[in-house]
Amino acid sequence: MIKTGNTIISIYTEMTPNPETMKFVANKLLYPGKSIDFADEASSAPSPLAQELFTFPFIRSVFIASNFITLTKTNESDNWDDVIPTIKQFLKEYLEDGKPVVNEEAVAAMKTESSNEVSADDDDVVKRIKELLENYVKPAVEMDGGAIQFKSYEAGRVNLMLQGSCSGCPSSMITLKAGIEGMMKRMIPEVTEVVAEAE
Repeated sequence: MIKTGNTIISIYTEMTPNPETMKFVANKLLYPGKSIDFADEASSAPSPLAQELFTFPFIRSVFIASNFITLTKTNESDNWDDVIPTIKQFLKEYLEDGKPVVNEEAVAAMKTESSNEVSADDDDVVKRIKELLENYVKPAVEMDGGAIQFKSYEAGRVNLMLQGSCSGCPSSMITLKAGIEGMMKRMIPEVTEVVAEAE
């Protein structure tokens, strides 16, 4: 444990359903109420923390949420047990030093169009889809170190974007089809299909 002024920073890990990803949970808010996904180093400019994480040769993608970071490693890299102590130590020191996690101005400049927040120009079906994602889906997938973002709705078909541990996870398609699609069809009769869109 490392002290930050009066705060002791602790990091613990949780396995996710995706064997290539590991969830690193902090006892400090990193990106309160929000999440952001960096699929590669080139996209990581808005996050000084993500940029530093990409300097580890085994890191393939970085997902930052309220109080956790989900890291996906390259397939050919060592197993997680070999690298977890290094990552935990790095995160403790980074947070102890009070370094920035995400630069909001840079995020705003990126203009990500996918969001689960209801906006004034959303039609009734889209509002209900976003509310269902926010209230039912988000808490469940965050437990597994991921996120699911609304992309679009057209003619009964809902397009979602899988992030963090959900992206590339073998069981995410089962969750998407059996879980999310089933629930949406029951609660929102206009929905006929739910699909995942690659970034």
